[in-house]
Order: sequence, then structure tokens, then C-alpha cells
Amino acid sequence: MVSFASKTTTQFYRYVTKLLQFDPDKMVAATIVFEGTKAEVATQQQTIYSIAKKYGGQPAGAENGKRGYFLTYTIAYLRDIGFEFCLMSESFETSVPWKDVSRLCSRVKQCIVQSAAAKGYSLKPFVSCRVTQVYDSGACVYFYFGIKAEKKFHDNAAKFAQIEDEARDEVLKCNGSLSHHHGVGKLRKRWMEETVTPIGVNMLRSIKRSLDPANIFAANNTI
Repeated sequence: MVSFASKTTTQFYRYVTKLLQFDPDKMVAATIVFEGTKAEVATQQQTIYSIAKKYGGQPAGAENGKRGYFLTYTIAYLRDIGFEFCLMSESFETSVPWKDVSRLCSRVKQCIVQSAAAKGYSLKPFVSCRVTQVYDSGACVYFYFGIKAEKKFHDNAAKFAQIEDEARDEVLKCNGSLSHHHGVGKLRKRWMEETVTPIGVNMLRSIKRSLDPANIFAANNTI
């Protein structure tokens, strides 16, 4: 049985690919949220749609935007299902100036593929990325990658972590930030001195000692 949502999505896909003749391998989709007063939203829509039209873009409608946004909440569940099939996957984000977006995307994806091969994985990993937020100065880029666990490796989790660490090194080499909005935490703290300098880390430690001498808040995170 096919749901109404599935039928609608299929119909829209046919409309875009058959009637409008968009190439599925080259097209991109963006979910845009307009905020403000009625007049402000109208101005924003007029501006965005005129730019899109200039470059051959096509509005997809609010319902498709809602479904695209809903996918954000299902990603974690999809990852859990993958574990049942020995699939390891993760996502990480960074912010980067516009001039470095393309270079960062290609080099980080290449890094993950090469790192997996060097560690003995026979199947090429799935690697993808997308721009999730845009600003005047740059963009937030999200990376997603997945690897089929090898039964012959007893240290799959450690290898997977190493691949992600090497990808993070490549992000920093490409002028990307350590994080965009998910923070540093324990997994990324070892890059703090590299990104904010030893002086910056000492300053953060001083603030931490002054405000949280018992180390209760965010214990052992960031610094």
C-alpha cells in the first residue's frame, strides 16, 4: 500500500524530472524557512524566488519543504537500523568561508575514501555532504559517511574513529571550523589548541576555574 505522501512525492519527482527535465544527478534541493512579519516574509520570498528563477530554479512548495525538514529527525533512527546490518555511520559539521566550500567538500570526501582503503576496508564508503545554513561570509557544511564493518577486524570502532579524526584534520586544513553548532565536547577537544591557540585555551581554563571550580558543568568537555 502506497501512502498519499509517497504518491505526492513520486508525482512531484516525475514533474521535476520529466516535465521540467531536471537531471537527478545534477540538481539540488534547498529547504528555506522564511521568518518575520507578513510583509517581511513576502519580501524574502520575492527576493529568493527571483534569484532562483534567474538560474533555472523551481519552487517546490511548502509541503515538500516540510517533508525535507522532517528527514532531519529520522536520520538518527536510520543509523540505528544500519547497525543491524553492520553499517557504521556518522555525521559532522563545520563552517567555512564561501571561497573554501567547494575545496573542503571534495577534499574531505576524498580523505574519508582514502583513509578507509588504507585501513583495509574492501568496500568503498558512502560519503556525502550538503550545505545546511548559509551566511554572507560562508556556509555550514554537513558531512555524512558510512562504512560496512569487516568481520575480520576486531577494532572496527577504533578504525572508524580514526577515519573521522583524519577527516576532521582535513576540515581544518581546508579552513573549516572545529564545529558549527554542535560544539566541541570530548571527541573534538584535542583540536582546541590548534584552533584557538594555547593562549585561548588558558583563558578558557581560567574562566572555568573561576565559574566552576568543582568541575560540575560539562565535565572534561572542550578543555
